[in-house]
Amino acid sequence: MAGSNNDKTVLVTGGSGFIAVHCILKLLQQGYSVRTTLRSMNRQTEVHGMLKNGGITSFDNLSFIKADLTDDENWNEAVKNCEFVLHVASPTPAIKFTHEDELIKPAKEGVIRVLKASRNAGVKRVVLTSAYGAIGCGHENRKTPYTEKDWTNLQAKIHPYQKSKTMAEKTAWDFMRDEGGSLELATINPVAVMGPVLGEDFSHSQQMIRQMLEGKVVACPKIDSCYVDVRDVADLHLLAMTSPKAKGERFLATTGNALSMFDVAKILTRRLGDDAKKVPTKELPNWKLRLAALKNPSLKMLVALLGQYAQASGEKAKELLNWSPRSNEEAIVATAESLFRLGLIKG
Repeated sequence: MAGSNNDKTVLVTGGSGFIAVHCILKLLQQGYSVRTTLRSMNRQTEVHGMLKNGGITSFDNLSFIKADLTDDENWNEAVKNCEFVLHVASPTPAIKFTHEDELIKPAKEGVIRVLKASRNAGVKRVVLTSAYGAIGCGHENRKTPYTEKDWTNLQAKIHPYQKSKTMAEKTAWDFMRDEGGSLELATINPVAVMGPVLGEDFSHSQQMIRQMLEGKVVACPKIDSCYVDVRDVADLHLLAMTSPKAKGERFLATTGNALSMFDVAKILTRRLGDDAKKVPTKELPNWKLRLAALKNPSLKMLVALLGQYAQASGEKAKELLNWSPRSNEEAIVATAESLFRLGLIKG
């Protein structure tokens, strides 16, 4: 398939990010010309390094442009002559913030900047990387798997990061309804993303795996989550980019099988042998996590997930786009093995 798409240019926003790099990798492998945004052009070498770790040997079809979601500069130039845009960049969960708007405002304003520039440039379709956090938070007494028809309850007490993802996606759909013109939109809503790490910039979900392997997690919080491999998330972005069936649709990226953190720990122990000797072997009482979060703000988002139903369905993507994700176990083990391979496990 490589070479068949070299007359098509795709913009990927936030090119140094974990999901974005895997999307760029997949696009280059399929012969697309790729332009990607960076907030700092000093990270070009880092992106090249991650792509090399993923098997890319030529960067002839890759270019960089400086652009920031909080600034109008260069967005019109970034989307120029692009057929598609993968808007992957997003503010990441901040440990310390004085007001939730520090997360919400850049997420909303950023998506508007990208959509406006894309519409004005005649881009065919934008694929927005949203999140499970825009679907499955703030619901009480849930007993059936979440689907793309669900939206996070903004009236509930939820973490500002989840609120920012929800409001950013709602802003995108509102823009499309009112001002989208001929532009098309699809969104991808990944659950906790695992899979091969290509460099030191990886998802906050994977930090949990590293902390387990380094012995920094003494016991597993009683939190359930669905998981998905980043390679499958990238595949789904490309399917949503090109398939006529994806126009105007949301897609949950999930294997559909929720695991507890203790289940994850048991997978690591079973599959990694001595490399998993520091992985926790017991669960943490809820009251201990709540107490620890009073002193450590980074734990507050975990506290909000205690006792939450987390089952989510990936059937829509499988049926509509013929998407076929790897298993939870394969994704989790691939994360751990890549962390060791790149020397990112300390101690």
